[in-house]
Amino acid sequence: MTLRYFLVCKIPAFFFVSAAVCIFGLEILLLTCRLRRLSPPRFLTRRRILLLHLLTLIGLLCLLWGTFVEPYRIQTTFITIPTPKLHGTSIRIVQISDLHCDRKPRLEPRLPDAVNRLNPDVVVFTGDALNDIRALPLLYRTLSAIRATLGKFAVRGNVDNRLFPGVPLFENTGFVELSMDALILEKDGQSFGLCGIDHAEGRRSWEAVRQLRPDLFNILLFHNTDLVDYLEKTPVDLYLCGHTHGGQIALPLWGALVTQSLHGKTYEAGLYRKDRFYIYVNRGLGMTGGWAPRIRFLAPPEITVFDIVPQNATPSLKTSEPIREEPAP
Repeated sequence: MTLRYFLVCKIPAFFFVSAAVCIFGLEILLLTCRLRRLSPPRFLTRRRILLLHLLTLIGLLCLLWGTFVEPYRIQTTFITIPTPKLHGTSIRIVQISDLHCDRKPRLEPRLPDAVNRLNPDVVVFTGDALNDIRALPLLYRTLSAIRATLGKFAVRGNVDNRLFPGVPLFENTGFVELSMDALILEKDGQSFGLCGIDHAEGRRSWEAVRQLRPDLFNILLFHNTDLVDYLEKTPVDLYLCGHTHGGQIALPLWGALVTQSLHGKTYEAGLYRKDRFYIYVNRGLGMTGGWAPRIRFLAPPEITVFDIVPQNATPSLKTSEPIREEPAP
């Protein structure tokens, strides 16, 4: 990781965790003193004790919200992107990402209905399907129940390749797994391109991207933002990815604490414009597996709807995430 990534992401996360440990640790110390009928440490004055109680209460409420409420609240983001490459029709792309299915279902039973109500032409999944191999039947049921008139497509993420390299994650779900593939799809006589690259194939991405036709509106699927600096001279118009979870835990005014991205907080979540193409970083629907706590705070699960429309339409973004312009290098 770069020094900038360390300074921007790792140090703030370290201080946040350290502060939380100190607050709860002092609260436990006070409780212990009270149970043993001992005087609290001298540095804990009456005013500081009241402040400590308040911070502990706020922390507990945030923890309860992040554990039992926010992970179950799906936010749907609607984005309209005009393009001169379409005439007389529009295309609706629905993106889901980072399901991270565990043995215990969370959003999976409600997800197909939420997606199908949006009437998508195409549904895309941008990687990280499982946390636990025992959740594979749940993944299959969820993805199989999703409908799209022109097709469903998926790419593998870093977790998929690291933990489940030989598992057929999309078998019999109707999702076409794209590894290094460029396809041409058609609606109402209008063609558009779709390119999908497996996370493990990122170093060879040019082999797939060069198959895209410059005269078509082209969508690129990749799990994270690693390719963003290499697309300036390619025909990609919309780059869809996930991976960051929007930090999964975010702070007011600061945003994501940790993104696990080479770009740090530059592309932490939402819609960005770089050079001549758009990048969208989806917050995903699930939560990091393994030892990580299953908590989301100020980074709610997300479904994103892209309406690709002819040039004369008005662009719009119905979401709490602002569009951020990235300067040309």
